[in-house]
Amino acid sequence: MTDTQQVWLTRDGYERLKSELLQLTRERAGDIPEGAQSGVGNAGRDGSDEQGGAVRRERNQRIRKLQQMLQDPVVGQEPPDDGIAEPGMVLTIAYGGGEDDEETFLLAEREQDAYPDVEICSPDSPLGRALVGAAEGEQREYQLPDGRSMSVTLVRAVPYSPAAAI
Repeated sequence: MTDTQQVWLTRDGYERLKSELLQLTRERAGDIPEGAQSGVGNAGRDGSDEQGGAVRRERNQRIRKLQQMLQDPVVGQEPPDDGIAEPGMVLTIAYGGGEDDEETFLLAEREQDAYPDVEICSPDSPLGRALVGAAEGEQREYQLPDGRSMSVTLVRAVPYSPAAAI
């Protein structure tokens, strides 16, 4: 994720992430015991062991990521229903041009608690980057981790709606 890219979030997803950030910053400040709600133990609260240090590092990394995501998000705004792939759209794609191998997902940041009812593809992933800006029926290619190219066709792009979640 780049510093300049706006993150698209549903209202519920935004509220969940904002609540998580508040909880983590309170834990860091010592307002509530570490892991009281997150399931992480109190190990190393006094900084005396490696496990406590690792827990604090993970928490601080998560705080930074949440702060970055929540800095200037697009919240609850449906993208236009124009058949163009962009964050906030539910995309149906076909691999290799065949309808037998279709997949449907929301193009949005991969946050486990933000969209619990739908499969996610990040716009920063190789597949997501290839699809952003594609029109329905358009074929795109992206590179797999092993260096091979994969062809994918955008079959359908509609705005995300929690009521019509996948």
